[in-house]
Amino acid sequence: MAATKKSKAGGRKYGEKAQSSVQREMHEFKRGKLKSGRSGKKVTSRKQAIAIGLSEARKAGAKVPAKKTST
Repeated sequence: MAATKKSKAGGRKYGEKAQSSVQREMHEFKRGKLKSGRSGKKVTSRKQAIAIGLSEARKAGAKVPAKKTST
């Protein structure tokens, strides 16, 4: 009896637009050019760069899951 993987009905979790947005932000981050929102400080964390990319994709209407909220 082989275990089968069940796929979700929705397909991909993130859309192509989200992928390109994160890719662009990572490109800037690696070159030290990526700055955060209001403060304008240089981004030092890889995770932070990815979060900025996903946030921009969300604003642009790309297929991105909603942010996780703490309760």
